Amino acid sequence: MKIVVIGAGASGMMAAIAAAENPANEVYLLERQARVGRKLLATGNGRCNLSNAAASLAHYHGETPDFVQPALAAFGAEQTIAFFQKLGLLTVCEASGKYYPYSDQAASVLDVLRFALEKSNLHLRCGCEVQSVKKEKVGFNVRTKEEHFLCDRVIVACGGIAGSKLGGSMSGYQVLRSLGHHCTKLRPALVQLRSSYPRCPSLKGIRANCYAEILKDYTIFAASQGEIQFTEYGASGPVIFEISRDVCSTPGCWQCRLDLLPQLAAGELALLLSQRQRMFPQLLTENLLTGVLQNRLGRVIAQEAGLSLQRPIKELTQANLEAAAQTIKQFVLTLTEPMGMDSAQVTVGGIRTAEFTPETMESRFVPGLYACGEVLDIDGDCGGFNLQWAWSSGHLAGLCAGRNL
Repeated sequence: MKIVVIGAGASGMMAAIAAAENPANEVYLLERQARVGRKLLATGNGRCNLSNAAASLAHYHGETPDFVQPALAAFGAEQTIAFFQKLGLLTVCEASGKYYPYSDQAASVLDVLRFALEKSNLHLRCGCEVQSVKKEKVGFNVRTKEEHFLCDRVIVACGGIAGSKLGGSMSGYQVLRSLGHHCTKLRPALVQLRSSYPRCPSLKGIRANCYAEILKDYTIFAASQGEIQFTEYGASGPVIFEISRDVCSTPGCWQCRLDLLPQLAAGELALLLSQRQRMFPQLLTENLLTGVLQNRLGRVIAQEAGLSLQRPIKELTQANLEAAAQTIKQFVLTLTEPMGMDSAQVTVGGIRTAEFTPETMESRFVPGLYACGEVLDIDGDCGGFNLQWAWSSGHLAGLCAGRNL
C-alpha cells in the first residue's frame, strides 16, 4: 500500500514512522521546506519541551476538545517517552512535569527522528510542495510542482499558520478544504502580548519570575506563575504564553498585573527597603531596588511608584517605601493586542474535528484521508501539550492509515 504524508513537522514525522512500521507499505513523506522539523528546533527556546506527564483532556481546547482522548489514551506521555528512549534519546522530567531532552537541545530530538525516518520503505522528499490532492476512483492523486504521486491513502500533517518564518502556512487548510472539509476561525496562541505601557522599551530583554494575572474589565481572566520576559512592545515568556489564549479577543479593558516578588508580602518588602534605607542612606533612589530586582526593572518600578531617581534614599518617607513595595506586588501593563501569527507558537482553530473520527483520525467525508497535529482544531496549553498532541495524533493517524486494506 502506498501512503503519502504531507508535512514533515512533529506530527508528520511521527505519522510516517508509524505508517512505515508495516513493511508492506511504501510511505512518502513530502516536506515543502528544505529540511524537516524547523519549528521543532525552536520549541522551548531551543530546548524542546517534548511532552508533559500531566497530558490529559483538561489541557486541550477546540470546538470539541474531547476529540484528543482516543489518541492520548493510545499514545500518551508515557508511550511517547518510551518511543524516544527506544530511539536513543535520553530525557529528563522536571518537577513541573515537563519533559526535555537530557542534552537540553531540541536538535537531539530532531536527530533521533531523522534516524527513525531512515527506513527502506520510507521515502523523504524535501523541497517538495504539494499543489493539490484529488480523490480518484481508486485512491488519491497528490500533485507537486515536479511530479505526482498516485497513492492509496493520504495523511495531512501540514501544521498550522502560526510561525510562518519557521514554516507555518495555509497549505494544510487549503488541501482539506478542497476535499470538502471546513475550517474554524484562526487566531494566535502561545504568543507575545502588546502593551501601551510607555516604558516597555526600557525593559526590553529583562526576565523575571513572577505571578501574572490577566484582567478583563478589572476582573481576573487568567493567571499563571513563571518567567516573564519584557519586550520592546510588551511581554513574552512562558508565564505569558500560558495565559495568552483569547486575550484581547473581545472589546474591553485588558491588563496584565504582575507580582514581581510573589514569595514576599508587601509588608515584608517594605521592611526590607527600610533596612536598606538605614544601612545605605547615601544611596540614590535609582539604587533602592538593586539586589532585589534587575537594575533596569528596579529603576522603572521606582519611577512607577512616583519616586525621583536622583533623590537620596534617606529622604524617602515610609509611604514612599510602601508605594515601591506595592508597585512590585502590582505592576500593571495595559494590553492592546496579541502579536500576530508570525510570532505565535500555536494556532487556535483549524479544520473541524467533528469531520474526523477520533479513534482513527480518518475523514468522515473522504475514506482514506487522514489528518493530524495542528492543522486540526485542537490547541494545547503551554508546557509540552501541543507537541504531545502532535506525537499522539500523528502516531494514531500513521498506524490507522498503515493498516492493510
